[in-house]
Amino acid sequence: MKLFEGHTFHIPVLGVGYSVDTPINVAPFGISSVISLVDDGTIEKMREFYCNKFDIPFKAISKKVEDFRAERITSYLNVVEEIVNRKVEEIKNAASNAGGGLEKYFEMLPDTSALKSKFKLAAKSRSAADELSKWVKEKLHVGSIDVNIMTKLDQAHFKNGEQLPIEHNDAHAALRGYANSNLNSSLVLSAGMSPRLYSYIENFKDFFPDVKGKIKKKIILKVSDFRSAFIQGKMFAAKGLWVSEYRIESGVNCGGHAFPTDGVLFGPILEEFKQNREKLFTTCIEAYKSALTKKEMAQPAEEPELKVTAQGGVGTSEEHSFLLEEYNMDSVGWATPFMLVPEVISIDTETMDLLAKGKEADYYFSGLSPLGVPFNSIKGASMSVRRLQLAKDGKPGTPCTKGFLRYNTEFTEEPICTSSRQYQTLKLQELETMNLPEAEYKKAYDKIIEPECLCIGLSVSTQLSKGMAMKDAEKVTVCPGPNLAYFSKISTLKEMVDHIYGRINLLDKGYRPHMFIKELNMYLDIFKEKMENFQKNMEDAKEKRNLVKFKNNLFDGINYYKELFTEKKKEVVDELDRLLKKYPELDTEL
Repeated sequence: MKLFEGHTFHIPVLGVGYSVDTPINVAPFGISSVISLVDDGTIEKMREFYCNKFDIPFKAISKKVEDFRAERITSYLNVVEEIVNRKVEEIKNAASNAGGGLEKYFEMLPDTSALKSKFKLAAKSRSAADELSKWVKEKLHVGSIDVNIMTKLDQAHFKNGEQLPIEHNDAHAALRGYANSNLNSSLVLSAGMSPRLYSYIENFKDFFPDVKGKIKKKIILKVSDFRSAFIQGKMFAAKGLWVSEYRIESGVNCGGHAFPTDGVLFGPILEEFKQNREKLFTTCIEAYKSALTKKEMAQPAEEPELKVTAQGGVGTSEEHSFLLEEYNMDSVGWATPFMLVPEVISIDTETMDLLAKGKEADYYFSGLSPLGVPFNSIKGASMSVRRLQLAKDGKPGTPCTKGFLRYNTEFTEEPICTSSRQYQTLKLQELETMNLPEAEYKKAYDKIIEPECLCIGLSVSTQLSKGMAMKDAEKVTVCPGPNLAYFSKISTLKEMVDHIYGRINLLDKGYRPHMFIKELNMYLDIFKEKMENFQKNMEDAKEKRNLVKFKNNLFDGINYYKELFTEKKKEVVDELDRLLKKYPELDTEL
């Protein structure tokens, strides 16, 4: 078993705003987490809030500033780092005293941590205590203040009718904002490959090794399969950029946008990484060193680390340990359960209560996202209630004020958002001309009005939690993974960490499927829907091939699970068999 000094979990990004200040709350305790860089407006408001709270000088960065988006991001990240450093110093200064933040720091570590053993020894021995105090002041591990950029959110901007250069695009400006910050942390890239954004990274020295081979700003790729990781890893290495971590996410997802595969299950994907990890490293390190030579840059003094981590759907300490031990993961991501930990994330009371009371049937795989990507949510969120009422009143959609998700050019030359009033009005007018049967019309209508304004919805809860005034029209979109259905207790940070490490149990009483079975259930539902659509047009040869591929992938995964769990955890195989009986579609000959 791999030995860990510190924590064996991290907190992935949670929506646009929910984890925007999470590092302030957890980094001093050695826990890494991720900030979304989508919404610079919310980021600017949070900077003002924290500057006032911690007596840090604040000067607003208005939209009239030429590079305002990047500057807002840089300034906020520097403020977050300053606050974290202050909190860490408080913990270090308490090293010679019992109690306080230092005791909480060590209490939360996994029981197998070597650091925790040192702390327990120090409580018994004066010399050990002096040694620990010295170690704390010199080497106390601080959680990483990581940031996330969704590569697809790279909207172009215009001035006087002319498109601005690519560096003014949203993702490019966010990248520049992070690159210019003081942070020594990681950039998490998600939502697919973006060669032009990857090339832009080459403009910033912090992503390259220094003379000692240290990289100040590391790259993390969020991926859903080994092939994608291998291709992108080589692409970065050829530029002299090293991918320090491959963050594998299951189809169940940690919340928000989900990127389901074509039926390939999480277990087989993790197995492929386990079997090919060395191949990934050796292929990339060769290209990496060659690229550094061509750029006349220093070779790393020692080989760079390559971490592989997993996240999405994990909910028990047993599953957590299983991922670490069976697949040699370096860390496990826990996101959704932290939405019930107000000490960690920024969430308003009404939304948190909705999540706490939500049951399995309330969480659903939606079409809320204007990007056309499946989106995890819960029924009854205030933005959804308002969206449905607006449509009923003949005012579908939302005025588009932020515009981060403007991509559709179906009716206009310049992109507009599919959740906007402009788009939905035009789309519904088109629908009226099609004279569809009532059932088909209703289905098409519901699909048109389903996308909602994530730009506003995913940041409102954050601002409400900080007592900021919001307009009546500004409502909350929430993005939990379906895993939250099995949690209902609003908890403290220590309680959730204790749950992760098996010291307490926060799960509701009752049945909860194994994380692998939960994902399989989702894919079986997708397969069933695909089958129903195919049966309406069985002459579609391409769709038939896709269905066959999807079904074959499912069966490969099912057989893998049966072999994996027959000896290790027979009850999972029984659970699997019960689930399969509910899907007679699998027996259909294609």
